[in-house]
Amino acid sequence: MSKYLIFRTDRIGDFLLSCILIKSIKRNDDNSHITVLASNKNFDYISSFTNIDKVLILKKGLIYKLKTIFFLRNYFFDFTILHDGKNRSKLINFFLKKKNCLYFNNKNISISHHEKIVKAVNDMGFDFKNRDLNILEEKLIEYYDKENDNDYAVLHYDEKWSNINYIKNFVNIEPNKSELVSFLNEIQALTKLKIIITTGIHTPKILNDISRSLNERKISIKKNLTFLELEKIIVNSKLLISCHGSVSHIATALCIKQIDIIDKSYHYNIWTKHFRNYNSIYRTDFKKLSDDICKLL
Repeated sequence: MSKYLIFRTDRIGDFLLSCILIKSIKRNDDNSHITVLASNKNFDYISSFTNIDKVLILKKGLIYKLKTIFFLRNYFFDFTILHDGKNRSKLINFFLKKKNCLYFNNKNISISHHEKIVKAVNDMGFDFKNRDLNILEEKLIEYYDKENDNDYAVLHYDEKWSNINYIKNFVNIEPNKSELVSFLNEIQALTKLKIIITTGIHTPKILNDISRSLNERKISIKKNLTFLELEKIIVNSKLLISCHGSVSHIATALCIKQIDIIDKSYHYNIWTKHFRNYNSIYRTDFKKLSDDICKLL
């Protein structure tokens, strides 16, 4: 049995990139045993993947780092893979018994992360295939809801729509209530799809304010979703409109059409070069942004 330890002590969106690597390892090495060292933020989600053999959680604090080191030193790993590039992962990895170590320099923006994954796969002596991008295949039987009507589009409206609550130097795209309602009605009319509005952990006030203005048969709001619930909604959708995040990786894994709202100040292409059925538009004032989105429908 070949043992692999992957460090992914960050967020869900970052882990979804590691899924490409994991899928490639599993396809190339039938005898592989993969352990992922996760964070509080992504542990539950990572645990939902059946092609991962063991998931461990790294809690905050020196005591937990030491406990993790002592536990992992009971094993010898053929490969340790520092996919998160974190100093804490480097520290833990230093004390582990391993034959090979692969380190991802996530600060290097000269090549895309997809290219880094392909190189890592080749460095392990494996080949990379485009079907390794289909990271949710193992979940489709569980998640694909054949009985329900899936003729809908998803607008994921989270904190990223407000630069007050997100990154303050990003261009402000936040609409007022009437602008948002008009936009929702327009995309519903253009696509002929039901619109499901999803959100993050906290529901933006504007969604509560407009809820009574919506025709629920055509436009509905889903609140307080876990990421697994959000994933299932996206998996069964025809279209995703969102500000770039973990949901973007879900859509591209299944080639679902998506319109990704990004800011000019950031190098998104290093994370999205492998995306499929993908359109991106820059953040701008909401009136122009809504026009740009409608042109892509």
